Amino acid sequence: MSTSFHPVVLPAEALTAGSEAVVDANVDVVNAMYEELLDEREIAPNALRSYYVDFYLTQMLDGGFAQYIFTSGDRQGVDGLVRDGLRGMGATEHLTLFDELTAAFEALTEEDAEAYLDGDGDSADVAALEELDEHFEKLQDEQDLVALNAAWLKRQEGLLALDEDGIEDEIARRVGLIDDLAARRAAAQEENLADLPEFELVIRELCDVAGHELTAIIMGDPNYMHGGVKTLAWRFTTDQGEYLMVEDDDEALMIDPRDGSVIAIAEFEELDEDDWNADDDIDEDDADPQSNHEAQPAR
Repeated sequence: MSTSFHPVVLPAEALTAGSEAVVDANVDVVNAMYEELLDEREIAPNALRSYYVDFYLTQMLDGGFAQYIFTSGDRQGVDGLVRDGLRGMGATEHLTLFDELTAAFEALTEEDAEAYLDGDGDSADVAALEELDEHFEKLQDEQDLVALNAAWLKRQEGLLALDEDGIEDEIARRVGLIDDLAARRAAAQEENLADLPEFELVIRELCDVAGHELTAIIMGDPNYMHGGVKTLAWRFTTDQGEYLMVEDDDEALMIDPRDGSVIAIAEFEELDEDDWNADDDIDEDDADPQSNHEAQPAR
């Protein structure tokens, strides 16, 4: 479906707030759309361009162009959205600098590019790129991207200014228009599983064997005594209580900490990612910080 049918959506209250609030509101709406598996076919192009210009600005202020390169993933797509956004909002000097930065980075040798990203390059080409990098903050003082971005968002043709319920309804409407929603959900589940750390995959398999629903992974406990030996145990909760996962030779055990009984066993050679239950919901706020749940670039 053509994205031309989908206007930019902003909270009505944001339109009377400051520039930063307007840009942040667009970021929040786009993130909410991403979470519902909407993509460039259902999200307004200029909402995405604003989103990624703000992403570029955030990375540049936080760690410079090297951080932007490192965090942007598929740069071909992201670079195009940043360029189009800068052009659309009239940030001509920023666009010129962005083109100079990307061209200078692409001209680096593989060795120099790696050194630049590591922050320890000393070649003339790396030095020239770093000099361009240092020009960004001065330019930002002269041509404020947040102000330009916000003003551009407010000028969007067909802009929908909605309350919270209206935004939820609009997102639901767009979700209802997705022809391949089941395929997108399956792909998202597969991608989420591929990104999970091994200990979480093992815990999910144990919960599946035991017939429990995983709710949260709490922490790793390196001092748990198992069979008289200090062992790393992962504490987690299910819909039926709190449990432990420990690895023992070629198998993993799900243990009830109250009495030490084994609730389920999974042999490693039998673990098959096609059998892992992708529908278990984990409260990511309670999960161990080592867990790696991939997200769309955001501020």
